[in-house]
Amino acid sequence: MRTEATGYGCTYFVEEMLKGKKNSFKGKKAVVSGSGNVAIYTLEKIHQLGGKVIAMSDSNGVVVDEKGFNLETIKQLKEVERRRIKDYCDYHKHAKYIHGGNIWDVPCDVAMPSATQNEITGKDAKKLVKNGCIAVGEGANMPTTPEGVQVFLSAGVLFGPGKAANAGGVATSALEMQQNAGREAWGFEETDAKLHQIMRNVYQLCFEAAEEFGSPGNFVVGANIAGFIKVARAMTAHGLV
Repeated sequence: MRTEATGYGCTYFVEEMLKGKKNSFKGKKAVVSGSGNVAIYTLEKIHQLGGKVIAMSDSNGVVVDEKGFNLETIKQLKEVERRRIKDYCDYHKHAKYIHGGNIWDVPCDVAMPSATQNEITGKDAKKLVKNGCIAVGEGANMPTTPEGVQVFLSAGVLFGPGKAANAGGVATSALEMQQNAGREAWGFEETDAKLHQIMRNVYQLCFEAAEEFGSPGNFVVGANIAGFIKVARAMTAHGLV
């Protein structure tokens, strides 16, 4: 469940960032790069929170569905039949496939890079900002280049760095260990609720650290400092420093 939880967790983190600005996913258009487990479950959670995913991709191209992606079709194509994203258009004729397309050219409110490293360049970030993107949540490992990160921060875009937003997978592994240790078996809803609270706590730690150290709203700074403090306290508790 780790990769699925990464998609859920990243979406929860972005939702918390939006809430901090008295906003939410409700009514927002989102683009989610990739179409693997992280992307699929990011799609699922965005729709549960009232948003609409209008573009997904794979290594060959991009599909745009302005009506919002059909979750069951994507799960059937990717998890069962192992087919390409372009085949989505066989089932939803209104959708458009762009061979070799760049998903970050698609105008959106929220961008969720969930595919690979360095997939959002500085140029891509500028295009997203120009097209009205207000929030970015990293579901992959370092999917935004340093230049892209700086573009988002300079433009005031809510940016959830992977070291914070991408914590859902590891968090769920810890929840699984907790169940095993206690000989417990939690249902899906209970586990999801615990994950949501963990991501809310991660957001709060990053938010407070950024505020305390003079960079309000900068979750890159907040995540770095909060992470450093957590490690330093653990080392102190073990007598290592």
